[in-house]
Amino acid sequence: MPTTEDKLVQYLTEARAMELALARTLQAHIAVTPSGAYRRLLERHLRETRGHAERISRRLADLGSSPTIVGAVYDVGQRLAGQLLAFGKTPLDLLRGASPEEKLLKNAKDEAASEALEIATYDAIEALARAAGDTLTARLAADHRADEVRMLAALRAQLPALTAAVVGAEVEGRPSYDPARTGAAQAARAAARDLRRDVADTAADAARAARGASAGARRAAAGAVDAVAETIDAPRETTEEREEHRRPFAGYDELNVEQIVRRLDRLTPAQLRHVATYERAHKRRRGVLEAVERRAAEHERETAGSTAG
Repeated sequence: MPTTEDKLVQYLTEARAMELALARTLQAHIAVTPSGAYRRLLERHLRETRGHAERISRRLADLGSSPTIVGAVYDVGQRLAGQLLAFGKTPLDLLRGASPEEKLLKNAKDEAASEALEIATYDAIEALARAAGDTLTARLAADHRADEVRMLAALRAQLPALTAAVVGAEVEGRPSYDPARTGAAQAARAAARDLRRDVADTAADAARAARGASAGARRAAAGAVDAVAETIDAPRETTEEREEHRRPFAGYDELNVEQIVRRLDRLTPAQLRHVATYERAHKRRRGVLEAVERRAAEHERETAGSTAG
C-alpha cells in the first residue's frame, strides 16, 4: 500500500509532466501568434512554466524520488504522454478554425482550460503535502497555483479582443492577422540577422588575414565573402516592424491617453509615426491615434506655412 509520501511523489511527477506538455503547447502557440499583448502573455507564461518544471524536478530530487525501474518507467510514461499531447495538438493548432483569428481564440480557450486543470492539480498537491507535514512542497504548490490563477485571469481578459478579431475577420470582412508578425516569422528574421552578423565577422577575419597577401588574393577573398552573403535570402525587418516592438519613449506603456497626448507637441513627424505604429500594434487606443493624426496634420501645415513664407 502506498504511503502519503509515495502519493506526493506521484502527484509531483504528474504535475511536472503537465508543465512540460504545456511548455511545448505554448511554444507552438507563440509561433503562430502575432506580436502584441496576447503573445507577450504567452511568452511570459512559457518562462514561468519552464521554471515550474525545473522547480518540481529539484523538489523530487530533495524528496529522494525513487530511481527504481518502476519509478523511472512511470516518469518516462508521464513525459511521453505530455509530449504526445503537445505534438498532437501542434498540427491541429496550425490548421483548425475558419480563420487565423478563430484559431487564436480557440488556442486561448484551450490555454484557459489547461490553467484550470493546473490550478486543480496544485490544489490537490498542497492539500496532500500539508497532510504529510511537508511545508516546502505545500509552499511550492501554492506558489505555482498563484501563477496559474494569474495566467487564467489574464487569458480571460484577452478573450473579448480575440473574439472581436474573429467577428472582424469572418463577419465584417476585416482580417487583422499578420503572419509577418508571428513568433515564427520574427524568429526567422532574428536567425537571418545572426547569420548576416556571422558572415560580417567572417568577412572581417578574412580581410585581416588577407592584408599581407597580394591584390589578387584580396580580390579572391572578397569575392568569396560576397558569394556567401548572397546565399542569405531572408526578409529583413522593416522600420515599421522594429517600431512595433520599441517603445516610443520611456514609460510609454504605463501612461494613459491624456499623458501621452500632452507629450505629442514635443515630437517630430518621425516620432509621431513611431507612436502611431507602436500604438496600433499594442493597445490601439483611439484617443492616442486620433491625437497623433491631428498633431501630424499640424506639422504639415506648419511646414507648408514656413515654406510659403
